[in-house]
Amino acid sequence: MSELKVFDAMQRDQYEQVVFFHDKPTGLKGITVIHNTVLGPALGGTRLWNYKTEEEALVDCLRLARGMTFKSASAGLNLGGGKSVLIGDAATIKSEAYFRALGRFVQSLNGRYITAEDVNTSTKDMSYVAMETDHVVGLEGKSGNPSPVTALGVFNGVKAGLFKRFGESDISRHTFAVQGAGQTGYFLIGYLLEAGARKVYFAELNPGYIRRMAEEHPQVELVQPDDIYGLDVDVFCPCALGGVLNEHTIPRIKSPIIAGSANNVLLDEAADGWRIKERGIIHCPDFVINAGGLINVYHEIQGYVRERALADTNKIYDRLLDIFRIADEQDIPAQEAARVYAMQRIEAVQQVRRNYIPR
Repeated sequence: MSELKVFDAMQRDQYEQVVFFHDKPTGLKGITVIHNTVLGPALGGTRLWNYKTEEEALVDCLRLARGMTFKSASAGLNLGGGKSVLIGDAATIKSEAYFRALGRFVQSLNGRYITAEDVNTSTKDMSYVAMETDHVVGLEGKSGNPSPVTALGVFNGVKAGLFKRFGESDISRHTFAVQGAGQTGYFLIGYLLEAGARKVYFAELNPGYIRRMAEEHPQVELVQPDDIYGLDVDVFCPCALGGVLNEHTIPRIKSPIIAGSANNVLLDEAADGWRIKERGIIHCPDFVINAGGLINVYHEIQGYVRERALADTNKIYDRLLDIFRIADEQDIPAQEAARVYAMQRIEAVQQVRRNYIPR
């Protein structure tokens, strides 16, 4: 991607900073994107992926960083949006030196960006990052694995979607199809079963995750990955890959509600949002309801008290009902309404902070 195109993208979507970094001895090669810091420092995990091209890595990082801005704002957190992506093979490139080199680059941003684990990075990896910078969260012995809290947020989103569609949020009266049962999907299924879900189906590619579900929850029915879209259930929960809701899959969905944890689940945010709305499906935007993990690590910055983190995660229910009201009043898709909701908060705080007051 040429320099001109990068600046075009930054101007179009109002990115603040795009940083490329490289450390030859360790093989570290990556990108950090800071989208917006009006509400506070940009927070977003570090993803390690064997991208085919540098352009693919940059596009992914840009999109993820922007999503983190809206996620933080809609969650009521004093955080901005950012992300890092590392280019390489996770099976061969990871080492203590590799992640300590990453920590030094994070430190060079002087607190404007805070990192955490993400795809193919772990709390152990972040412990090496923490040897070189304080600007890292999600460490072992602190807030811990974010997946259960992320799933709790999605569970609250599911209940809000049920209330919007049926006027009640009793899980025991409804059926669910969960796409992906590795981390968040696995814990979401646990919450649904604990609440007495009438029936739960799941689709999964990993044999280990399939065996785990069969051993722990044999009542949950496995279906083929391509069949998950067309199940006649009350709620479809995409908890695996992004981009799975598109012009090909949306017409197949029979569920009146979509609520899942997968980031960037709409392949085309604008067009697919309208496709869902035109079909009369209640859509619970992913960056609103999957914010539990972010809320959890935010409390780590503040001084971690788990009960407070869980209480703030439960607020996703009421927040989503507010977003549904905006969607109805403006006759727009819920995805767009969620962005309106987030931008209203960013713009309001921007007005408050229009003058400099040292602390």
